[in-house]
Amino acid sequence: MLRRTTGRLLLILLVITGSAGTIVNNSISKTDRKYALTIMKESLKEVTKATKGLSSAQQDFKAAPDKWSVTECVYHIAASEKRLWSIFEGAMKNPANPEKRKEIKVKDEELVNMAQDRSRKNQAPEVLRPGNTGYKNLDEALNDFKTTRQEHIKYMRTSTEDLRNRVVELSFGWIDCYQLYIFIAAHSKRHLAQLNEVKAEAGFPGK
Repeated sequence: MLRRTTGRLLLILLVITGSAGTIVNNSISKTDRKYALTIMKESLKEVTKATKGLSSAQQDFKAAPDKWSVTECVYHIAASEKRLWSIFEGAMKNPANPEKRKEIKVKDEELVNMAQDRSRKNQAPEVLRPGNTGYKNLDEALNDFKTTRQEHIKYMRTSTEDLRNRVVELSFGWIDCYQLYIFIAAHSKRHLAQLNEVKAEAGFPGK
């Protein structure tokens, strides 16, 4: 009886102090979550719109032999989405490393602008070049991108994980996992711009 009474008193004390059933929530702010979801959803909508109704000739048009076609841009967008997400998942499986935050030299907005800046040309890694992605046509790549992106949007809607205190090093420097998330969205916007450059070429087929 004494043990049962003591247990009840302890439970009451935990409830009063707010310790019972408390979930430690180190998730991002509402503002950060809204921004991340906005850029993810916008870029998905824009890629879908930019590729809608294109003929085979339009999909495969190249301004020059060394330039990418609309289809190849989508291959790269879809493959990169998965590749970058695998880096994100790997970092999130590791313990938080807030001591590495001092290595981060770029702010969120600067990172997004840098990722989207087409004046700075970069060579895609071999595995992410269009011919190495494994896609057979634009529809296959686009559908894969849509499915994957919807999963990533769902993640951001519900996640309470500590994104800011997990820091990862990419080729251009250290960023936290929230920044990596928005970088993924910005990367697709970068190649959406490339795709639209193809469509703006003088020789782009009318249909």
